Amino acid sequence: QEGKEVRMTTATLEHVNFTASDPQATAAWLCNVFDWKIRWTGDSIYGGTTVHVGSDDTYLAIYSIGHVVSQDPRKSYHVRGGLNHMGIVVDDLDKVEAKLKAVGFEPHSHANYEPGRRFYFRDNDGIEFEIVSYS
Repeated sequence: QEGKEVRMTTATLEHVNFTASDPQATAAWLCNVFDWKIRWTGDSIYGGTTVHVGSDDTYLAIYSIGHVVSQDPRKSYHVRGGLNHMGIVVDDLDKVEAKLKAVGFEPHSHANYEPGRRFYFRDNDGIEFEIVSYS
C-alpha cells in the first residue's frame, strides 16, 4: 500500500535434514572434521532416528529410518527435490581438506575465484559437500 513503510526481515537457515545410512557415523566425522558437537539424538518420524550435529546456531539433522533407501546420489541434480550439495564455510580450507583426507574422503573440483577458494567431496552415502573459505 502506498505510504506504508515496508519492513524487511532477516532470515537465517537453522538446519538441513537429510537421510544417511548411519547417522551416528556421519555425525562422528562431521564433529571430527568441523569441530562441531552433537546437539541432540533421538527417535523421529516413521520409526527412525535422528542426530542433530552442528554449532549453537545451525545444525544438520541426520536421519535414518533404519534400512537402506536406494537412490543414486549422482542423479541428485536430475531429481526434483534432490539434494545437490551442502556448502560449509571454514576458516582454514587446507586444514579441513587434510582432515577430510585423513578420514578417507577424496576432495575434488578445487577452484579459486572471488570471493573465495573451494572444493567438493562426497561422503560415504554419496552426499556432496562444498567446502569454501573466504579468508
